[in-house]
Amino acid sequence: MNIHEYQGKQILKSFGVSVQEGLVADTVEQAVEAARKMKEDYNSDWVVVKAQIHAGGRGKGGGVKLAKNLDEVKEKAGAIIGMQLITPQTGPEGKKVNKVLIAQDVYYPGASETKEFYMSVLLDRAKGRNIIMYSTEGGMDIEEVAEKTPELIFKEEIDPKVGLQGFQARKIAFNLGLSGNAFKEMVKFVGALYKAYESTDSSMFEINPVLKTSDDKILAVDAKVNLDENGLFRHPDYAAMRDTTEEDPMEVEASASNLNYVKLDGNVGCMVNGAGLAMATMDIIKLAGGEPANFLDVGGTANAQTVKAAFNIILKDPNVKAILINIFGGIVRCDRVAQGVIDAYKELGNVPVPIICRLQGTNAVEAKKLIDESGLQVYSAIALKEAADLVSKVLA
Repeated sequence: MNIHEYQGKQILKSFGVSVQEGLVADTVEQAVEAARKMKEDYNSDWVVVKAQIHAGGRGKGGGVKLAKNLDEVKEKAGAIIGMQLITPQTGPEGKKVNKVLIAQDVYYPGASETKEFYMSVLLDRAKGRNIIMYSTEGGMDIEEVAEKTPELIFKEEIDPKVGLQGFQARKIAFNLGLSGNAFKEMVKFVGALYKAYESTDSSMFEINPVLKTSDDKILAVDAKVNLDENGLFRHPDYAAMRDTTEEDPMEVEASASNLNYVKLDGNVGCMVNGAGLAMATMDIIKLAGGEPANFLDVGGTANAQTVKAAFNIILKDPNVKAILINIFGGIVRCDRVAQGVIDAYKELGNVPVPIICRLQGTNAVEAKKLIDESGLQVYSAIALKEAADLVSKVLA
């Protein structure tokens, strides 16, 4: 589950990570009041107005602006709130900005220069270990750094038996070229960041940039956090951070019905139980000359209610020209699924596209008979090849 920058910073701060302070605002009036508060609490005359969406590259799209006074806060917050922000990660349609973060200016003058770094914590699935990936080249696309100057990216593997060790945090600070108080602050920063990552069941923490201020403080100026949804039952306070306005409406609706749904760009809707079978079904559709319109896993308890919810979601996609239902009856009996399909079809009243229903497993023969005798625009199949041929037929 993705969360906003301001939420990620709240989590980081709760684990002792030093962050760029800020206040979130939904309106221009709240933004101006937040700027006044930043002046009072942190003596920050200038503030940064930062769009809060689930995507990176906000600055490139005009979603991050420096404001030098309250009039500029009003002007720039007004321009950002409500805008359709397009970044390299949003696609051409962009995302609507519903709130902004009013953040303190941490690029203040001082005895020495500021420096930006990149740092992230994530799982290396190939090695089965967490890693801290970091670079001296912060504040820019890490993908570009990896492509052009891969020698400037460092990785520190963490042994799960012992966790992050002190010498590793010191090694990171040394490789970043730090010394004196900045070195000590970075060591503390790395330790707190890793503790936050582990304790929150996260799949990724990305801080770009990590800033060394002119007075040698180390701060998280940005925070991109992805929480593992499988661990959210342990963190109801983090689960409450979910912002459904940032997600695809159909995926939100599917989640509310306990369906696993991902929208694709094809013309054949899929309704399947089990992720492996869903992948095989999408292969069948492509071999038959179609393109899958979605990934939809109804789980092991397909009944009339779940089938109806799945139909409703699939049919909201105007590109869908046919629906392929591919259910293996192991836990659930095929005849019950067939009856669920029939009941859902009749309840919906009018399904404007043909349906191919392939049921295999317990009571598959009885299920095929139910479908064939229903009188509905539903084509039954038992073999995968038969289902593929029917897909080709209805798309012809």
